[in-house]
Amino acid sequence: MTVRTRFAPSPTGYLHIGGARTALFSWAYARRHGGTFILRIEDTDIERSTPEAVQAIIDGMQWLDLAHDEGPFYQMQRMYRYKEVIEQMLAAGSAYHCYMSPEELDHIREAQRARGEKPRYDGRWRPESGKALPTPPSGVQPVVRFKNPQQGAVAWDDLVKGRIEFANDELDDFIIARADGTPTYNFCVVVDDWDMRITHVIRGDDHVNNTPRQINVLKALGAEVPEYAHVSMILGDDGQKLSKRHGAVSVMQYDEDGYLPEAVINYLARLGWSHGDEEVFSREQFVQWFDLAHITPSAAQFNTEKLNWLNAHYIKAADDGRLAGEIRKRLAAQDVTVGDHPDPAQVAALYKERVATLNELADAAHPFYVATHPAAELRAQHFTEPALAALRELRGRLAAAEWQRAALSQVLKDTLAATGLKMPQVAIPLRVALLGQPQSPAIDAVLEVLGREDVLGRLDAVL
Repeated sequence: MTVRTRFAPSPTGYLHIGGARTALFSWAYARRHGGTFILRIEDTDIERSTPEAVQAIIDGMQWLDLAHDEGPFYQMQRMYRYKEVIEQMLAAGSAYHCYMSPEELDHIREAQRARGEKPRYDGRWRPESGKALPTPPSGVQPVVRFKNPQQGAVAWDDLVKGRIEFANDELDDFIIARADGTPTYNFCVVVDDWDMRITHVIRGDDHVNNTPRQINVLKALGAEVPEYAHVSMILGDDGQKLSKRHGAVSVMQYDEDGYLPEAVINYLARLGWSHGDEEVFSREQFVQWFDLAHITPSAAQFNTEKLNWLNAHYIKAADDGRLAGEIRKRLAAQDVTVGDHPDPAQVAALYKERVATLNELADAAHPFYVATHPAAELRAQHFTEPALAALRELRGRLAAAEWQRAALSQVLKDTLAATGLKMPQVAIPLRVALLGQPQSPAIDAVLEVLGREDVLGRLDAVL
């Protein structure tokens, strides 16, 4: 059997982090077993689905590098197929027309609640042997309902949650086509999974209640039932269900916030799944190790500190040229043009071990490209007469120095010897003069990267 998995988001918003984890698990399971990963856009919610949301989903998948093998397939382009299957079910007697109005159904449910019963459709239009049906009202377009079995139970061995069972008498005859002829979500999903030969459905556990209905329809169609794995929800840092109020829940928001896609992938992989005590691993290692048996059935809790730690790890390991591109892109968004001098790859090398996000890296790089006039309180604190005298001495020596780190380090030492000051008494005012801040990587490295012209010009501006 060839494994075939699918990721089937609804384009009613961005690709959120929970959906991205589901996509990752489905993608990895297919890759692990040499199978096929399918992208399907479930866009039948016409009022809420938008082209922008479709593009956001595709952008998020591309950013995470979760390449699909087939698709994207769009449900709205498959309407002919759903209607074809509905006609087949009507002919076979596994579906029927129901003329009950929404108002009538609401009235029935209200009465059921008043009697302490579970509110549900009462089956009055369900054709049964020896049962007389009401006369169809004129001018009313019927819905189509699935004729759900009324005896026994529907059960499956969930690959994450274990055995799950529903009594059929708890499931009413749900609508598979609305009065205007458009099919419903639970029906479209079944036909898609059947036609696309899906073998494993990996999705969020908010779909558990849909599964027994979908299994019954699959059986009525004579289709093979896939295996199901329902993944638990993700909680925020505060233990509550992850939502917009927790900040970045859109996948592309993590890009905007300065996270590398490999860090997000690594973090999502560990969010409800584990391989021993391994915390940091490549995409290739994840595919090699991934299985459904080690997905925890309990809710996973998002930990921003852990994500930041992972991101810092991947930034340290990243190629300086790649980080230079990120610096250019992020400073361009602030209307700062980054040229070839100072070399942004060298700036990245200076700071990559000191930051947790690409935005922090861009912020650190900013003063290398925009000369910053030191704040008044920094000037008052650090530009004392001895410090300014030392900067004048240093400026004269730098003008004639070989512009190489070892030589610049020696110039600093010679300046200390000449002025009788200690390194912090010169280095900190020098940092303030050059970068507008009292802290930076090693000052001789900063001098080398910033370059002679900028260093002398910024010193002159201060002196």
